[in-house]
Amino acid sequence: KLNGQKYLTLPYVVVVKTRFQIQTGQGEYRSVLDCFRKIVRQEGVGTLYRGIIAPILVEAPKRAVKFAANEQYSKWALQLSGERRMTQALSVATGVCTGLTEAFVVVSFELVKIRMQDKANAQRYKNSLDSALQVLRAEGPRAFFRGLEATLWRHGAWNGGYFGVIHWVKAVLPRAESPQAAMLNNFAAGAVGGAVGTALNTPFDVVKTRIQ
Repeated sequence: KLNGQKYLTLPYVVVVKTRFQIQTGQGEYRSVLDCFRKIVRQEGVGTLYRGIIAPILVEAPKRAVKFAANEQYSKWALQLSGERRMTQALSVATGVCTGLTEAFVVVSFELVKIRMQDKANAQRYKNSLDSALQVLRAEGPRAFFRGLEATLWRHGAWNGGYFGVIHWVKAVLPRAESPQAAMLNNFAAGAVGGAVGTALNTPFDVVKTRIQ
């Protein structure tokens, strides 16, 4: 809580992550809580939502591409390998391919988000649309693919780890005998997979943020 109000929601975490990744050396922020407090006190609560339009707009197509691509890559992997069922190795491989495909969808939106959340741009852009237009005018359309290589690494690492770990966790968990047990298994697999994926992709995420 900050100033008696609850602030731990996804938009705030996204802004804090960006601020931490941009700063160098000792930096302005000592911890996550310190970052929250300074942003609220110095820039206002609204800053915690700065740049949130881009992630919202890309969320639906990103998820659609992620799961549609993974399903298609899984079918191709089974055909090429001759396996009857997905193995962990195939899950990792199809996950990486999924991430590489997903990266092309998100990279432009990520650039706008990062530009908006950078404290140095506080007075430069009115909103996300203005940010995109200014980038287009000043840097050209190729600027929207700035950081693509790092984005490919980021999403390849995340999805490879995510789908690979999910396959492994489900294999070691007891077989679900009820819908409730299946839901718990899926929750556990997704939670562990997401944690591992995030640990794998964070270095590439920092690089992507610095480049963009």
